[in-house]
Parts: sequence; structure tokens; C-alpha cells
Amino acid sequence: MNAKERYHWDLTGFLVLRNVLNKRELKAANDAIDYYQDQIKPGERRNNNPALRGTGRLGLRGINVLQFEKPHCEPFRKMLAHPQVVSRLNVMCGQGFRLDHGPQFIGAVNGTQGGTQHGSGDPHKPGVGYKHQNGNFHVGGVTVTWNLTDANPGKGGFGCVRGSHKSKFPMPRGVRDLEDHVGAVTQVPMKAGDVLFFMDGAQTHGTLPWHADHARRTILFKFAGRQSSRTGPAYELAPPETYWGDDIVGTMAPEEKAVMWGPYSNYGSELPILTIDDEGVVKIED
Repeated sequence: MNAKERYHWDLTGFLVLRNVLNKRELKAANDAIDYYQDQIKPGERRNNNPALRGTGRLGLRGINVLQFEKPHCEPFRKMLAHPQVVSRLNVMCGQGFRLDHGPQFIGAVNGTQGGTQHGSGDPHKPGVGYKHQNGNFHVGGVTVTWNLTDANPGKGGFGCVRGSHKSKFPMPRGVRDLEDHVGAVTQVPMKAGDVLFFMDGAQTHGTLPWHADHARRTILFKFAGRQSSRTGPAYELAPPETYWGDDIVGTMAPEEKAVMWGPYSNYGSELPILTIDDEGVVKIED
């Protein structure tokens, strides 16, 4: 990363590289998506508020682009360790970065719904949070988005709150659902062949409704630092019975078992949280 890229990344929480894919590479990727067009289906209509309302977002069902038969998988496998990606992720996530989950195909047609703003680093999750110290920065979760079609100004697609990875206040509800986002949420226009890096988990981000006449096509690779486990197999491996074995944790008290979970940053409400009551007794938080 050069000095301008470092400045922009630290300032905004995202970075766009222009024209990473040439016309031949773009055609190969789009041809591959066309080949599997019959497996692209709309998802549920989740957002009924006026700012996000629309038809269900398109996605590949039951198959991952890395599972495409050859030669259709090759354009996406080349994206995994592309030199333009490796050189930046070595700085953003640190050497030894890994693909945590994905790739995910996100598609849209004119009228497709938007997605709520999320991430925001609240509550703070060290595994995906942003940290700057001694002239270097680190963020545990970075999504690399390859754009196969244009996302022109005002037409929708990726939107975010610039600089929110360093915000000190909770995200208001109006920002989350775009009902009253006080001008904080902005689209990031991109062209086919551009690549977007953003701080997934630390930065407030989401999807704006799609209003272009052509289809939206993006491929999202969800990377993480070597020490971070965001989702994927971690979901099944993290429970104490799997991570340690039932012979160790099977007879433990709930409070003891609570500290035996394996690494996984997206626990949500599944993870028992320990607290100490007024009598000094350790218990699981209600």
C-alpha cells in the first residue's frame, strides 16, 4: 500500500482499486455466472421500510463459485491470491491472512431491495476490530469485493458510513434502516473490474436498493487475520463439546463450560457470558 492508500484506508474504512480486471478477465467471470444462471434465485424480501423496500436479493443457491466446474471456476480462483489483493491484505490483516468464508455472489436487478447498515464495531469485537498503533494498523476482518458490472452514482449497491470504524458512539436506528441517516450513509460508485476493500465488522456498511437497468454482479471474499475466526466451520467447531470433547466438558457446571468455547467472533447470543453477582458468586448473565 502506498501512502495515499494508507491514508484513505485509515480515514474512511474502505479502499477502491480501479481496473484490476481487464476486459478478457471480466468476460470470463461474467460468462461463468451466465453458465450457472439457472442457480441464481431471489432471496426473501426482508426490508419493508420505504428506504430499503424492494424485491429479494439474488444469490447462487447450493453452489459456491469456487465449486464451479472448470473452466468456470478459474476466474474466481485467480481472485483468491491475486497480487493486487495479497499486497494490500498483508498490510491490512497482517501476513498469514486467510479466507474465512465466502466467496459470496450478490446479484440484483432494477428494484432489488437494500440491506440494513451493520457492522459499526459496536459492541467492539477484537477479532474484527480496527486498531492503529506505532504507525501500523490492523483489522481482523476485511471483505474484498470484485465488481463484475458498473455501480454508477445514485444507482445503489455498496453503501457505508465513512470513518465509522473509529466512531465512539452507537449507530442510531435511523442510520441502520436509512429512515433518517443524517446524510451519513453514502454510496461508493464503482465500475466493472474495480475491487473494493472494506473493514467488515469494524465499519458500518450495507447495501442500497438497486436502481440500474443492468444487473448488479459482485463477488465477496471474506478475509480475516490468521488469529481470527469469523464464521464458516467455526460455527460447528466452537461449541465446548466439539472443541474439547464431551469427556472433558460433559460433567462441567454451566459456568465452567462457558469459558471452554473455541474461537469464533460471531457467537451472538449463543455464547454464555459470565458475571459476578452482589454476593461475589460467578454466574451466567441473564
